[in-house]
Amino acid sequence: MKILVTGATGKVGSRFVPRLLAKGYDVSILVRDRSKAAELIGLGAKAITGDLFEPSTLPPAVAGMDAVIHLAALFRTFTDNEGIVKTNREGSIALAQTAREAGVKRFVFTSTSNVYGSGYGRPAREDEEVDINDPRAYASSKIAAERELIGMQKNLGFDVRVLRLGFVYGDKDPHIAEIIPYIKKLNMRAGSRMHMVHHLDVAQALILLLTTEGLDGEIFNVADDAPITLYELADSVGKAEETFDEAEDLLNDPFQGVQDISKLRSKTGFRPLVPSYQVARDLNIL
Repeated sequence: MKILVTGATGKVGSRFVPRLLAKGYDVSILVRDRSKAAELIGLGAKAITGDLFEPSTLPPAVAGMDAVIHLAALFRTFTDNEGIVKTNREGSIALAQTAREAGVKRFVFTSTSNVYGSGYGRPAREDEEVDINDPRAYASSKIAAERELIGMQKNLGFDVRVLRLGFVYGDKDPHIAEIIPYIKKLNMRAGSRMHMVHHLDVAQALILLLTTEGLDGEIFNVADDAPITLYELADSVGKAEETFDEAEDLLNDPFQGVQDISKLRSKTGFRPLVPSYQVARDLNIL
């Protein structure tokens, strides 16, 4: 199977592509700067120069591909809202349209658990109402992209699958160190929970969506089995005392930040290889 991966030099892609190559797939990567992909090229990935901002560069990238795994995104910590929308929504749709026109059979899109709000009264399921007008540009851009992609599946028969990632960590990813100041800046509560997912399980879920038949137009959550409190996360890196105020109100929604992953389990057989953050820490795979 010939696969094009975008975002290959990012936090997720740089850890996913080697695992995809190790399974024997023929992997091409869409890059703006080949020099940043030298390590992946050395492992066997074929670099194709292109840019989501330049639709004319996309047809050569998708030509002859069986599937596209679209990881590229601008994140919530960026302040360039216009760039976030242009990348996450417009770039994603341009890539999907080009892939469909080129005869690509399958398109896997990575979204985010940040699309969820609160007040569901349970762990968030894939069919919850989400707000396309969410003031957070990262969340709203991902919601908009999801809707247009699922519309392409419904109206044009294009095989699209969406994976909503929990908070990704592991494999020496600096994500945790980066998120602690963000937690403090937003004055988030110590008792709030974060549902995490190790890079090993992101790769497992992506490959399952790539290879499992009958998932056209489906959205899936992926996370581990044990969401932890923000206090536990900050405490694990010795930052709890400086991150949170001593006095806090009770949580309004104890389920906020928690996702239901039963759909992914039942439809693909997914089981977390790293069931909790504590297991990753004990195995020294943070």
